[in-house]
Amino acid sequence: MTDQELIYVLALQNVPKIGDVTAKKLISHCGSAEAVLKEKQYHLLKIDGIGTTTVKGLFASEHLKAAEDELKFIKDNDIVSLYFTNDDYPEKLKHCIDGPILLFQAGTVKLKKKRIISIVGTRKITTYGVAFCKKLIEQLVPFDPVIVSGFAYGTDITAHKSALKHNLQTIGCLAHGFNQIYPKIHKKHMVDVERNGGFLTDFWSTAVFDRNNFLKRNRIIAGVSEATIVIESAEKGGSLVTADIANSYNRDVFAVPGRVTDSQSVGCNNLIKTQQAHVLSNPLDVPYILNWQLEDNKTPVIQKQLFVELTSEEKVIYNYLKDNEKQLLDVIAIACQMPISKVASILLTMELKGVTRPLPGKLFELV
Repeated sequence: MTDQELIYVLALQNVPKIGDVTAKKLISHCGSAEAVLKEKQYHLLKIDGIGTTTVKGLFASEHLKAAEDELKFIKDNDIVSLYFTNDDYPEKLKHCIDGPILLFQAGTVKLKKKRIISIVGTRKITTYGVAFCKKLIEQLVPFDPVIVSGFAYGTDITAHKSALKHNLQTIGCLAHGFNQIYPKIHKKHMVDVERNGGFLTDFWSTAVFDRNNFLKRNRIIAGVSEATIVIESAEKGGSLVTADIANSYNRDVFAVPGRVTDSQSVGCNNLIKTQQAHVLSNPLDVPYILNWQLEDNKTPVIQKQLFVELTSEEKVIYNYLKDNEKQLLDVIAIACQMPISKVASILLTMELKGVTRPLPGKLFELV
């Protein structure tokens, strides 16, 4: 993309009340951002869903002037601009309707033909959460995934640092432009991240820092990845928003279960209870569910837990699955002569014990 083309894309991105969905519609109709900004207003109003409120202010010269200033910042700071139709734009983000028309990149990001997962969670991560996050990344090393997070306190920085420790590429998605870093204390990690990954944002250097930016940032975290993993979360939190966005993109979501009395496990337990996330009790559940294969085409062996105590009802289900391999939830219920709701509850308990695991299509099997 030439500088002149980039100026017009920036100008369109800068127009108030024209979000990424509308901008893509306009570009698709007119052929380019430049064509949009040079089109007659009455022609644009003929586009389905485009009204006077949308195009109001579209042709103001101030947008081109702002775009020229931002272009100077981009060039002065060696920032890479990724246009949504170009090959270097993150492939999975291309399939998200609200993905940014223009994404800014710093560092040595390499996403082509890579396995990409996002790891999110509370900023008040517990020792349990830290330990599981580190164990997760350590056991995923053979699959060489890219670890994406938000570079914030708690879970985010734990994931980034763990990825760096194991020489995995890691990407920080920022809720602000590249003229600042939040939180400032994490500035000391920037060089290491840029050497083995980098940063992505769709915010300009002139963007006002606002808490709502984090919610907008979350669509990129969810969008660039094939799966989102929630380590810990309170009943409400940004990581749950990210999980919701990932589900809306038809991406896999995993949640780490915790004790019902732990406040930082409420969000994860609710995701699992409402079937919005896979239970993640073993790090190797991730490559299993995502069907990742190692180079020698052999999946890692997922060890069964030894000496697990089962209730009498759990033993009935266990023995049935042992003889019949993977089965549908309702088939298990009929065969074991139990209500479906009760079987679902028992299977969840067995899953937490590491005895069973869910499969796509409401199938279950022994680990």
